[in-house]
Amino acid sequence: MRLKPPVCSLLSPWFSRSHERREVRRSPVAAYSVATAQDSVRRIGVSAADVPQRISRPAPLRPENPAARAEPNARSESEKVRHLPLVDTFAREHTYLRISLTERCNLRCTYCMPEEGVPLQPTDALLTVDEILRLVRVFASRGVTKLRFTGGEPTLHPELGRLVHESRAAGLAEVGITTNAIALRRKLPALLDGGLNNLNISLDTLREDRYTRITRRLGLQRVLETIDLALELGAPRLKLNCVVMRDFNLDEVTDFVAYTRQRAVDVRFIEYMPFDGNQWNDSRMVSMKEMLENIEERFGFLEKVQDGPNDTAKSYRVPGYAGQIGFISSMSDHFCGSCNRMRITADGNLKVCLFGAAEVSLRDAMRDPDTTDHDLERIIEQALSRKKARHA
Repeated sequence: MRLKPPVCSLLSPWFSRSHERREVRRSPVAAYSVATAQDSVRRIGVSAADVPQRISRPAPLRPENPAARAEPNARSESEKVRHLPLVDTFAREHTYLRISLTERCNLRCTYCMPEEGVPLQPTDALLTVDEILRLVRVFASRGVTKLRFTGGEPTLHPELGRLVHESRAAGLAEVGITTNAIALRRKLPALLDGGLNNLNISLDTLREDRYTRITRRLGLQRVLETIDLALELGAPRLKLNCVVMRDFNLDEVTDFVAYTRQRAVDVRFIEYMPFDGNQWNDSRMVSMKEMLENIEERFGFLEKVQDGPNDTAKSYRVPGYAGQIGFISSMSDHFCGSCNRMRITADGNLKVCLFGAAEVSLRDAMRDPDTTDHDLERIIEQALSRKKARHA
């Protein structure tokens, strides 16, 4: 089985990147639509013969009247679609974008990364801060309202604060990060001041020995202290992501539920998912149904919490508890029908399905000096037109 779900950023985003180094193309946009796009779009399943027609419909990449681009008040036919939402062929509106800021991570979680780490691409192969912010503005102009920075580990990126602040300034309603929280404590106050309003912390155990075994590092106490600091500072939408594995932490599921008694956190139990290299087998996977039965055996009746239309988690609460719990059932009960998510890898590849291998390079397009923001929109639209109804 070849699935590459992101486990730590939902989950860990490092392995969704492409490991090959792609040459930066300098062809003009007209040539890009035929030649470069053939190379990029082939990864989303479009044949080479089909690329020019698909890329150029319904409007050409380059306006027929060059003066229209220079004239700020001119409105060509193609510009009229600039503020339309990003909708795929199954009528799913895409309003949620995840951007991986780095391939580096300061942990080596056993289900996510080999102990020796992974080969890192050269810095010039990764998106620059200006390129990231350009993409943020492009996606925001097309109806994206929620952005999450992931990694690797996003707190290792030196410009994380600037990225959060300028992304909120671009008009996004929600800007969040998914982090292991090892290096978060000192950065958190400034991030919250800069507009961070969604915080996910990956935490699979509340026991020091198990934390060291699963992450191959020390640091559980630091993470728990950071969670308490986030609550003290009033961090909104604080979630803990817990990957549940039968031979590791299934017996801690009820401990995590008890953790929500006096803490206004949302603990999300994630079904263990397969990807290349983590030696996945179904004997380790625990379904939402089994977890729910274990919880109800200890805590009794659970209140159902109203889920949003695009929520990945099915949420519950123990009556009287400050926090809540949720289940992300990617394996036993997928949520593809309401998917509104897109991902951009650290090296600039757009993935319209978090579990899919298909991707198209936005980095290469941006590094062509003739590529306009509208050109980028057309490439994004074309990628979405190939999104499948559900992952495998």
